[in-house]
Parts: sequence; structure tokens; C-alpha cells
Amino acid sequence: MKSIKQKTMPLGAGAMPDFRNLGVILRLLLAVNLFALVTVLIRVDEGPRFAAELTLMAGRVEFPLLLAVLMLDLVSPRLASLPPRAATAVLVAVVVLAVVLSYPLLGGGDSLFRHLVWALAATALCLMYFEYRSRRFSPALAEARLQALTARIRPHFLFNSLNGVLGVIRSDPRRAERALEELADLFRALMQENRELVPLGDELALCERYIDLERLRLGDRLSVRWEMPLAGSVEHAALLQARVPALLLQPLLENAVYHGIEPSTGPGEVVVRVARQSDSLRVEVDNPVCDAGRHHSGNRMALDNIRERLTLFFDLEAGLDIDCADGRYRVRIRLPFRSAKG
Repeated sequence: MKSIKQKTMPLGAGAMPDFRNLGVILRLLLAVNLFALVTVLIRVDEGPRFAAELTLMAGRVEFPLLLAVLMLDLVSPRLASLPPRAATAVLVAVVVLAVVLSYPLLGGGDSLFRHLVWALAATALCLMYFEYRSRRFSPALAEARLQALTARIRPHFLFNSLNGVLGVIRSDPRRAERALEELADLFRALMQENRELVPLGDELALCERYIDLERLRLGDRLSVRWEMPLAGSVEHAALLQARVPALLLQPLLENAVYHGIEPSTGPGEVVVRVARQSDSLRVEVDNPVCDAGRHHSGNRMALDNIRERLTLFFDLEAGLDIDCADGRYRVRIRLPFRSAKG
């Protein structure tokens, strides 16, 4: 399974950047264009010529750069499985091929050799930057940060759940026993290290235990509607195998219950939508708004927590958006779809 440790392995230890990752692509484009800007600043010391030289440099850099990025996207899975030297050799070969293929289309100018030297220098600088970044955000630091974020998840429902168990322990001992087992399962998940991605099916099962516990005290006031592909279908089975960060959905449900259902005197419905859209997984939690001011202030810590954990796992490929309209509060999460079977 893909973990934080695997994601942030130093390049010197054999890991290449994931050239299919949006964050890596954006940093690569920015780094090469910044190097091109510095090159022009060094070569040109006359103000009137600067704009013309910068435009000319951009014309010479952008096409081979985009071609190289496209080729690296295609070979990225292969790069990840190669030894460090072989991966570097393939990377250099891709850069050289991109420059050679694009050179005839650039209208001549500087010699091909100068284009190659500049491109290889830019490649070396980019690799140095990615290695520095990889070492700075080392596995130990990333995992420590992840553990700190996970430890912040508010387990206030422990006290509510225990009170619920006490309320039914005499009238329904079997239900109280099952509730204690569910509570034990829930806290077992909270106490785990949570460094690795888990199947979505495990996360949904954990959420169902949590909802079952909350119904001990809220009863029919709490209604949860799950909008997913039909159970037993191929789409549903594939969705349950998707990899997600542990405790991704449960804190959102906890907030939905705490701020949307508990303050209300009447029944309320929480809607959970899970769907696959192309290569991304979309998760949405929708709950009623009872007290807007209290709701927003109480949600901020949990949402910031989830947003930071998504960044640790997926960089810029994941995101969290909030929408409050028509008396409903919606939290939408987007992350790459990765199958536990893949």
C-alpha cells in the first residue's frame, strides 16, 4: 500500500518524483521557467532588449518543456520501478529526445548542442530541488506531522456514547454490549498510526459503527442517507477498494451530527455522497445548518486537519471545498482514485 513513507522517500534512496502528480508538474514548470528568466537576466544587461530576449527564450523553452513533461508522464510508472542510476539515465534520455524533436520546429538560432547543454543543466537543477524538498520533508517529519494531525481528531463522542450505553444497559443489555464493541472498534482505529491509505470500505464500515453509536442518544432524530452505486454492482465493489486516508470521513460525520443534528429539536438528515469521476474520487457530506456562527467556528479545526492530511498524502492532487446554501452545509473532498487491488 502507498504510505507517507513511500511517498516521501529521498531521491538518493531510489525514488524519482511522480511526474503524474499535479504538484510535481507545476513545480517543474515553475523551476524551468525561473531558470530561463535567470539565464536572460545574466545574458542581457540592456533594458530595451530584455523583453525581446525573454520572449525569444520563452519560445525556445516552452515547447520542449511541455513535450518533456508529456513524455515523463507516460514513462513515470516505469521510472518508479527502476534503480536510481537507470531512472536518471531514462530521465536524461527523455529530456534529450524532447530537445532533439523540438529543435527543427524552433527555427534554428542557437546550435543544438547549446540547447542540449541548457536543458541538461535545467534538469540537474530540478533534480537537486526535488531531492532537497524530499529530504526536507523526510518520512520521519511527514509521519510525525500526520500523527499530530490524527491525534487532534476530537473524540468528544466518547462521553456521549458511554452515556448512551448507560441509558440502555438495563433495558437492552445486548444492545449495550454491541455498543461497547463498536466503541472499542472505533477507538482501535483512532489509536492506530494511520500512516497508510486504507480501503474506502473499511472507512465506511467505521462510519456506520459511529452512526450506530450516535443513534443510542439521538434515536430517530438522526437519519443518514448514503448515495453510492447500487450495492453488489461492479461500480460499488470497485469504489469500496479505493484507497483513502484513514479517518477521512468519520470526523466529517461527527461534525455533521454535532453541529447539524444535535442542536435541533426535530429530526435531521445527513447525506453522504461517494462517487468516482474518471480518475478521481469525490466524497461529499451534506447536513442541515442550525446555528451558522457556531457551526462555522466549530468546523474549522476538523476541516483544516483533513485538508492538511490530504496534502501530506496527495500534494495538489486532492482538495477540500465548503459550500453553505439553502440551509445546508456541504463539505466536498476530491482525491485521486487509487485501487487497493492495483
